[in-house]
Amino acid sequence: MRYTSSKAATAVVTLALAGGAIAPATAAQRPSVDGVWRVDGYGTVLSIADGRLQEYQTTAVSCLKGDSAKETARGVYRAADGTVLTVRPEGSLHAAGSAGDRKLRRVARLPESCGRRMPKDPVTAFDVFWQSFEENYPFFAAKGIDWHAVRDTYRPKVHADTTRDELFALFSEMAKPLYDAHVLVLDGDRHFYQVRPGTVAPGEALDAKVKKHIVRRDLKGQKPREFANGRISHADLPGGRGYLRISGFAAYDKGDPSYAAQLAELDKALDTVLSPERTAALKGLIIDLRINGGGSDALGLHIAERLTDTPYVAYRKRTQYTRPQPIAVRPAQGVPRYTGPVAVLTGGSTVSAGETFTQALMDRPGRTVRIGEATQGVFSDVMQRKLPNGMEAWLPNEEFLTRSGRTFDGTGIPPHLRTPVFTEEEFAKNRDSAFDAAVAALR
Repeated sequence: MRYTSSKAATAVVTLALAGGAIAPATAAQRPSVDGVWRVDGYGTVLSIADGRLQEYQTTAVSCLKGDSAKETARGVYRAADGTVLTVRPEGSLHAAGSAGDRKLRRVARLPESCGRRMPKDPVTAFDVFWQSFEENYPFFAAKGIDWHAVRDTYRPKVHADTTRDELFALFSEMAKPLYDAHVLVLDGDRHFYQVRPGTVAPGEALDAKVKKHIVRRDLKGQKPREFANGRISHADLPGGRGYLRISGFAAYDKGDPSYAAQLAELDKALDTVLSPERTAALKGLIIDLRINGGGSDALGLHIAERLTDTPYVAYRKRTQYTRPQPIAVRPAQGVPRYTGPVAVLTGGSTVSAGETFTQALMDRPGRTVRIGEATQGVFSDVMQRKLPNGMEAWLPNEEFLTRSGRTFDGTGIPPHLRTPVFTEEEFAKNRDSAFDAAVAALR
């Protein structure tokens, strides 16, 4: 059961009752969330009854049982992977750590196909794989991919005796031309995954190399203060500027994977970085996202809320079947807010939630400049689709739109000022062109 953009994120399913301006109802008066719900635009049906929630993943040709969750308190359901969903009787679902809500529609019963056992043969697995992308992947036209032609090419190669290795290789071949870092083919411990050509996937080795380079070169040996399991670091720079590096929006608390625990760790960092004294003296803030593996979109929005005094729309989310949903940034209350100039450093290793955070700052009131290279170009939450033979396909199904209706999927968000980002030449000549440009821009 997966509803956030973080590949490492876990979820707890919370079914809460609707709030409102009316007086609280008694338990007996509260509408029940029990029943069968279709999640519009997400190929998912939820069955809720007797203290249990069951997910079903559906296409026009399939219905496969997804994850289940047990009720641990009234209205609270906990899944094995942790996911937190809030289901309201009026028909909305919210996942902790994800931006926005999903619309639910009551249906009379489960689809007929959910009552039948799916065959596990290679041809059926192929059909479910292809159909999952056909119904949900929004970017075929933009990428010049004829998905029907792909089916015509590859389906004749699949038969009853096709081996698992052959099927995995075939699925990987079909996915390769998409060059989409949110598309994965999984089979046990092996997976097919790739990033946009000319970019490098963020990883621990690259992050460690970059961190040393920044400390030695940009911070002149000053050791930054680290937070959130080392994924957030901060240093004060000369001239009243600050440097905030964020390498991800997940795994802030290793002991507790819940969104609430990650948020608490983020607030500890922000309370130091944007303390009353620092915020009053700050003349410019560099936010470094150049190596950022993504995570929870909501954590990025939480940071944006500390960088504005004026509400605004971060972006709009939609699937092929739903209307754009505005995702707001509202000024944080009860804490200092910094509204001065910001320089955001990005590159091809800025991925997923790192990109949605970058997009959330595009219409930020005040001066915000992007420096470096275009981001990776993947924004959507990731759908995890089970296949009948036990393999999995992960794919995006959402678009994140700007005010003008543009999406940056595939191309990434471009910088205002283009500079090299952690090239071999930059390392060899002890340069950091993006950092230097940010310092200059904030003078």
